[in-house]
Amino acid sequence: MGTLHPTADISPDAHIADSASVWHYAQVREEAKIGENCIIGRGAYIGTGVQMGDNCKVQNYALVYEPAELGNGVFIGPAAVLTNDEFPRAVSPDGSIKSGHDWEAVGVTIKDGASIGARAVCVAPVTVGAWALVAAGAVVTKDVPNFALVAGVPARRIRWVGKAGFPLEDQGSGKFKCPKTGQIYREENDVLREDA
Repeated sequence: MGTLHPTADISPDAHIADSASVWHYAQVREEAKIGENCIIGRGAYIGTGVQMGDNCKVQNYALVYEPAELGNGVFIGPAAVLTNDEFPRAVSPDGSIKSGHDWEAVGVTIKDGASIGARAVCVAPVTVGAWALVAAGAVVTKDVPNFALVAGVPARRIRWVGKAGFPLEDQGSGKFKCPKTGQIYREENDVLREDA
């Protein structure tokens, strides 16, 4: 059974699985969907209509703005941000204050098993592929392939990682091995797949 801390600000219109936990001072907005066994850390923000699969962890003070979509087993590190405004402005060109009706939210999609490091920023619209790893402090401005380890500002692929999250060892001839599990992966045309 999950925990909904009494200091959490949870909309009555949010859909939270019974096994999920929402901790101190977190906010979960209207129509957000939080899957089984998810953990929302202290001070985290989950925007209106955000879709979150099962077994996700959103660490303390992370900001997940709508319309983000998180697959199963996604990790969002402390103070990471998933943005939603492609051209942010507080005012219009005439100086009038912009409202929620003056722009169209665009989202970040995080595929199954992917991890976003502490204080990383994903600038919408982008997709982070399955089992990819975004390094702490990285700024993601373009789509991240499955199994890619990206770092820097802007983020670029620096290695491949396996499902265990460890950088893969190059075995030559397009083959890579996970040092943790022994799983073999194969790269072809800048795409990495598990070897059958």
